[in-house]
Amino acid sequence: MAGLLDELLVILHGIWNRRWLALAVAWGVCMLGWLAVALIPNSYESRARVYVNTQSLLEDKIGITQMQSQQDLDRLRQTLASAENLEKVVRGTDLSQGIAGPRDLAAKIAALRENISIMAQADPSMIDISAISADSSVSDGANARIAQQVVQKMIDIFQEANLTSDRTETKQSLAFLDQQIGQRGKQLAAAEQRRAEFEQRFIGLLPGAGSIGQRMDAARQEIGNIDSQLVQAQSALSAMNGQLAGTPQSLPGVGASGGPSALAQAQADLASMRSRGWTSDHPDVIAMQRQVDALRKQGGGAAGAGGTPNPAWLSLKSMQAERAATVQALHARKAQLQADLNVMTSRQTNEPGIAAEQEKLARDYDVLKTQYDKLLSDREEIRLRGEVKTETGAVQFRVLAPPSAPTAPIAPNRPVLLIGVLVLGIGAGVGVAFAIGQLKGTFPTAARLERVAGIPVIGSIGQTLNAGQAVIEKQRLKWFAGASGGLAAVCLLLIAVEFIQRGMA
Repeated sequence: MAGLLDELLVILHGIWNRRWLALAVAWGVCMLGWLAVALIPNSYESRARVYVNTQSLLEDKIGITQMQSQQDLDRLRQTLASAENLEKVVRGTDLSQGIAGPRDLAAKIAALRENISIMAQADPSMIDISAISADSSVSDGANARIAQQVVQKMIDIFQEANLTSDRTETKQSLAFLDQQIGQRGKQLAAAEQRRAEFEQRFIGLLPGAGSIGQRMDAARQEIGNIDSQLVQAQSALSAMNGQLAGTPQSLPGVGASGGPSALAQAQADLASMRSRGWTSDHPDVIAMQRQVDALRKQGGGAAGAGGTPNPAWLSLKSMQAERAATVQALHARKAQLQADLNVMTSRQTNEPGIAAEQEKLARDYDVLKTQYDKLLSDREEIRLRGEVKTETGAVQFRVLAPPSAPTAPIAPNRPVLLIGVLVLGIGAGVGVAFAIGQLKGTFPTAARLERVAGIPVIGSIGQTLNAGQAVIEKQRLKWFAGASGGLAAVCLLLIAVEFIQRGMA
């Protein structure tokens, strides 16, 4: 431990003997360092915070989701730093001073793009806008003012783009859709004209509406439906025939004297039915009318001999006739459809060109009609969305924190740099003195000389100063202390000047 202390003392003694060299190096390094720090321009930053609310009561009703609104806001935020918007910022602030041509403008825009920051917070509705101005050609006050102007101009552009972008985009979209609708409308009218001319020329060959393939499919489908209805009608008719076969046509009567009473009873029943509001088309009324007519023809005698006609048989007979007529009508409709189907099949076989042309005309018309309807629907949807975004205040924009007026530079931290240069200069001076002491071949102690020479050293003589030399040495110590203190004083003076400049800015 004692050896290490001796070595430390030896090193310090060597540095002290070369203190003037160390002080000169420290002064040189500090002056160069402080000059470099002074040449670094001050950077002033202005910040602002805006609030953008994209929620709307009507957006979800018309299909605009919250995610789509947020995507629109993100896209607007990303395009805010475009070259066009930055050019507006340059021309609308003090940055426009000193622009001599397009090259200077491009340089200003490039520098401005590096110094602008648009950041979204944890809440996507909160957006921070900041700008830094560090132009060495202008004063600190001008840099602070430019930073604030840039942020204010960015807010103005953001608000303007927020209010007008949706309206402009809607107008452009509607104009494009109107153009497309006009073109599709002309094409659709031409297709309708071609189809009408074709139908006029071949109306006798291909009767009916729609293409021949569509009509054939519809005919086959209707024939299938008629077959199922026909099966049901035939089953119902068979059941009615069986029931009619088991029902007697007449009931046992009371003899010849019963005829007039049977006719009177039948007429009374018929009158009762009509009094209940039954029309002549009702099956029971028809059956009873037939019974009355039959009794009148018999004159009462035959009825008395053969008995009274059975009303149930007459009703079943009427229902049998109706079901038989239904079966006959279904057979007739099926035969008609089958005949039309056979005609269309023969036309398609004998004249395939006409059928193919009709298919093509129908297909072209359907495609154009679908596109036309889709364009009309899209136009109405875009119009409604544009009205919701622009007329109902779907986006609320507020400036929560206006652009700040910077009073102190954010960079560089000049006081810390000045002190750091002072420490670096002192360290450089001490290091140079130490290095030179190590390079010179002197022996600061007798023990080190004895180790190197390998022979014993009897003794050493210390330095002695007379009265005149002591006075001179004290004077030199005062000069050294003054020079060292001056170095520290210059550092403090530079720090004071820095704070004074900040206050003036």
